[in-house]
Amino acid sequence: MPHVTAAILAGGVGARMGGPLPKQLLPLAGRPIIEHSIAAFEAAPEVDEIVVFMVPEHLSEVERIVKGSGAAKVSAVLPGGATRTESSTAALRAVAARGDGDLLLIHDAVRPLVARATIGAVVEALAGAGAVGVGVPSSDTVVRVAAAPGGTEVIAEVPPRSELRRMQTPQGFRLGVLRRAYELALADPELVATDDCGVVLRYLPGEPVRIVAGTESNIKITHPGDVEVAEALLRRDAGTGRDG
Repeated sequence: MPHVTAAILAGGVGARMGGPLPKQLLPLAGRPIIEHSIAAFEAAPEVDEIVVFMVPEHLSEVERIVKGSGAAKVSAVLPGGATRTESSTAALRAVAARGDGDLLLIHDAVRPLVARATIGAVVEALAGAGAVGVGVPSSDTVVRVAAAPGGTEVIAEVPPRSELRRMQTPQGFRLGVLRRAYELALADPELVATDDCGVVLRYLPGEPVRIVAGTESNIKITHPGDVEVAEALLRRDAGTGRDG
């Protein structure tokens, strides 16, 4: 069986939250947000190892959180990058000793409500794919816009909503696929990557990126009000006995 490593990326500072602490360390139902994310992968039987990437100035706080939580699968807490590309390449360096057939799951630390079933679905899909993303159907109509005279915008295209998904994490990869994609990407001076599946799609166009279903609960905490939403979802799931 391939070795499964989960990389939890918490390298950003979350300026949109407007507080002194990185958003990953803000409290959610009495525990730091990042602790919820670590706990989800700790509880997933498919995951063998967890590596956490954190803002360098706050490594010691995360180390204390990991120690206090008893998360036995966490093998390292390492400095994250200032961009998604830097953090993802740091994750690849952390698993450099693993074989190309082993698996890497990359997860945003500020998605603390990821369900164990979602993690399992990504790992299962990687049995027949080199790259897997998590998506939920868009309930809104999404349009592509174009610039118009006077600094305005106009609708240029209305893609069929049935073809659109809102992407979540974790995203999963066979290591050989992601290594090759980033090898090509990092040689591109115009590289701007915010999504690892997008890197595979752009630089390995012959490699299908499979999609598995996500959940509406798997929200990304970006703005102050998102913490309240996440707490409400936790209360709901605790009352129903559901997993995330």
